[in-house]
Amino acid sequence: MITAIRRITKAGFVGFWRNAYVSLASIFVLMVVLFVIAATMFIDQLLTTSLTTLQSKVDINVYFVPEANEEDVKSILASVEALPDVALATYTSREVALEKFREKYKNNEITMQALNELEDNPLGANIAIQAKELTQYESISQFLEEKQASASPQNPIIETINYDKNKEAIDKLSSVIKTVEKASSVVTLVLILAAILITFNTIRLAIYTAREEISIMRLVGASNMFIRGPFLLQGIMYGIVAGVLALLIWYPIMIWVGPKTEEFFDGFNLFTYFVNDFSYIFAVMVGTGIFLGFISSALAIARYLRV
Repeated sequence: MITAIRRITKAGFVGFWRNAYVSLASIFVLMVVLFVIAATMFIDQLLTTSLTTLQSKVDINVYFVPEANEEDVKSILASVEALPDVALATYTSREVALEKFREKYKNNEITMQALNELEDNPLGANIAIQAKELTQYESISQFLEEKQASASPQNPIIETINYDKNKEAIDKLSSVIKTVEKASSVVTLVLILAAILITFNTIRLAIYTAREEISIMRLVGASNMFIRGPFLLQGIMYGIVAGVLALLIWYPIMIWVGPKTEEFFDGFNLFTYFVNDFSYIFAVMVGTGIFLGFISSALAIARYLRV
């Protein structure tokens, strides 16, 4: 068994170097595919970071009337916090809201003068609500609208719910993320099909080039595995070389892009992610390359190598 494996390995390497120029075509296309797959992984990380950051900034604000009873406000707060879709509900009392208002407009003399002339605090309490998922904001808003509608017209509690103002931003963010994910999937699929087709033709050409040797091996009683093994190994080698080359190309790109992503994506450094998760990225890249190379070789062997 060990001798057979050595012979198959040797024959595979010989075939790989014998058809070096043809092999380069398969390696190049596989490298492009793996490069795009890695790009998709990195973009996904950036989108996840962006989504987390934007989710922390996009919220629903519920403003209560100044006359609202604090117990009623706290009751609504408790019911909101109990919703399974709510990640965080931040309560701001009337007093804190007034302090924030004074701090924000402290340099605006007209606003501050008008505020000082009022005998009572004109601001009501408010709740800032963050959902676990962007798609859950609408259901939270409907729950709050039901609460608003159930209150007595003579004693209203909720003054406004600003979901409609944020809905457009939320919908755009969700749409962009879905579009990027679909586009990445389509491009990756097209490139995978192209890689399989080119590697398939490369192995077919290798089989055609070695047709006389294959005939001799058949005559001397070589096993099917010994005949097919070198071609399978060539496909696997294409995937390994392509994966390593794609990683080598990405490394300097990551060094250059890393600091820039840290500036624009809330401290997320893509190069740090590349280094920290290198073993996972390497396994995905090289593993995918080996899989594509093996599948392409197997298809070509099944189609053109009848032994």
